[in-house]
Amino acid sequence: MQANAARKRDQFLHTLTLRPAVMGILNVTPDSFSDGGRFNEFAAALAQARRLAAEGCDIIDIGGESTRPGATPVSAADELARIEPVVAALVDELAVPLSIDTSKARVAKRAIERGAVLVNDVWGLQQDPAMADTIAAAQAAVVIMHNRAATYETLDIISDIRGFFDRSLKIAEAAGIPRAHIILDPGIGFAKTSRQNCEAVARLSELTDWGLPLLVGTSRKGFLGSLGTKGAERTLIGTLAANLAAAAGGASVFRVHDVAEHVTALSVFHTIRAARQ
Repeated sequence: MQANAARKRDQFLHTLTLRPAVMGILNVTPDSFSDGGRFNEFAAALAQARRLAAEGCDIIDIGGESTRPGATPVSAADELARIEPVVAALVDELAVPLSIDTSKARVAKRAIERGAVLVNDVWGLQQDPAMADTIAAAQAAVVIMHNRAATYETLDIISDIRGFFDRSLKIAEAAGIPRAHIILDPGIGFAKTSRQNCEAVARLSELTDWGLPLLVGTSRKGFLGSLGTKGAERTLIGTLAANLAAAAGGASVFRVHDVAEHVTALSVFHTIRAARQ
């Protein structure tokens, strides 16, 4: 990793020790669940990234393959064709660091070579056997997200998440990824029932004993619409409420579509909590 990228990586990771951080979502896909097709054109993607940065996000997460249920998988070549020009154009223009949302080691490697500093792996190093070694060799940071192939109604979700993280952390250690470069994500909305998603947020504090930052991605997720009436909870106000609950439980990174509103809400939350302490 080049010196400038390493500096951006370290500044972002240091921010997590000081205050809540906001990760802005940039989907350069035609089929993502919330904004698919809006930013898959090059000019639109750059404009959206500039807007996210101007609104105060701490990192921009660029994804070239939809992870919504039922999405059509894409090849590494197609994923790279979507994300590489965007990463290359933004890395020198923006002071904000870039993250790559992928589970493919080949895509991660190329994105880091282009200047990305973090790999957001929705399979937590457990799908592509080359991923952990690729991240370690590049000295990138990584988000290890909980996931599985199927949803089980009766599962104790926190026990399952803890077992998954234990396996992923052993993979990371064997590859030589420093603990200081690791963020954990309980995978809200991935292979979980609405009840399990809610429970994962409510019991987030049970995942803090590793001493690693926790990321949550509740933004516009479908489970929010099951928590009240008329589905309004799935909109911005529901996402804000869920993320503030996650912040109270120990989360320090928030992956969101609506950056400006979260920067403000989390700043107020942090200021009030700091005054109490």
